[in-house]
Amino acid sequence: MSAVGAAPFYFAPEIERLDRSALRRLQLERLKETLGRAYTCVPHHRQAFDRAGVRPEDLTSLEDITRFPFTVKTDLRDNYPFGLFAVPREQVVRLHASSGTTGRPTVVGYTADDLETWAGLIARSLACAGGRPGDVMHNALGYGLFTGGLGFHYGAERLGCTVVPMSGGQTEKQIRLICDFGATILNATPSYALNLVETAERMGVDLASGSLRIGVFGAEPWSETMRGELDRRLGIRSIDSYGLSEVMGPGVAMECSQRNGMHGWEDHFLFEVINPETLEPVPMGQPGELVITTLTKQALPMVRYRTRDISMITEEPCSCGRTHLRILRVTGRNDDMLIIRGVNVYPSQIESILLGLPGIAPHYQLILSRQGWLDHLTVEVETDSPSSEEDRARLANQVRHHIKSTIGVSCEALVRLPGQLPRSEGKAVRVRDLRKEGA
Repeated sequence: MSAVGAAPFYFAPEIERLDRSALRRLQLERLKETLGRAYTCVPHHRQAFDRAGVRPEDLTSLEDITRFPFTVKTDLRDNYPFGLFAVPREQVVRLHASSGTTGRPTVVGYTADDLETWAGLIARSLACAGGRPGDVMHNALGYGLFTGGLGFHYGAERLGCTVVPMSGGQTEKQIRLICDFGATILNATPSYALNLVETAERMGVDLASGSLRIGVFGAEPWSETMRGELDRRLGIRSIDSYGLSEVMGPGVAMECSQRNGMHGWEDHFLFEVINPETLEPVPMGQPGELVITTLTKQALPMVRYRTRDISMITEEPCSCGRTHLRILRVTGRNDDMLIIRGVNVYPSQIESILLGLPGIAPHYQLILSRQGWLDHLTVEVETDSPSSEEDRARLANQVRHHIKSTIGVSCEALVRLPGQLPRSEGKAVRVRDLRKEGA
């Protein structure tokens, strides 16, 4: 790694304000190393490169990356659990995972150096958002296999913050601790942050007059309208955060105080935007699908990973002085994945659960709505034969339990009699998203 890359991640104006030509040279150097490591150490990448007729040495400029094949989420599932790792499993010191459509999770791994890089990038991101050593960060993101909670935890500690590792749930207790501990940074999904506000108001607690100064929010799409609500009702400056487990976790990009796009940390990631239909690059500043290549990851190098997130990027200078490109707000996804309270859910996941339950017919509908500011999922299913109200209530409890324990999402379950759910003459409409209808 070059000397410029060895500087502290989170107090590194020489990196964050690096001349763009120098930044591109650093990217090219690291990209060559990444492609070489992927080709040499990961059979999947070697076979994909060979099928595409390219080798690492064919890359002579950053633009040449378009000659290399994409990586997609199914590649991780097809190579479950460790087939995309570029180091022996014994060198992987931590594993994270997310649920998959077929029951196989997508598994990501980190070497000790990867964890150091990750913590440094989170520290840099929090500093970019306005965080400083001595801040108290109330972390309401989920801990465990989800990368959000632990990712921000260690990065905030690296920055010198006091971390409250609260995770989700126990909302009233969270409000008391925010007040008692004097939290200055709130880290959560935006919908849960608004749930905190509404609960606090019912308790007679005015969080807007308290100690909170900054809110760092991500893991689900959110609008400028919601940002305004968070700013006003929490008395904070709400900051947009971006990351995804396959690439690193949180810490891939973060807004600065100007809030005009998230700075993508280009010394560690190469960003592209493509037309999701033609797979060709789109002009700078035009919307498309975000594609990311890792430049410094050891355990799990990702080459042209298709995020499915729709956004756009710009290299226009930011008034904060940072030269790293900005990712403008992610507006949605181009696949069928649902994001419910920060958890990624595919309809096929729920389908596989329902079809495994005795007494349930293969007819169901997922209804997404808003209850206050929170997403709410209702799963409507049918019994496979006439049954009593008591039996349907028992089945509903089973449905709720299995979905919660398997996917991690709470839902309401309604069990109908045979023939009560609508039938389709063509492709079945499995999802009714009332959130969009009411937008």
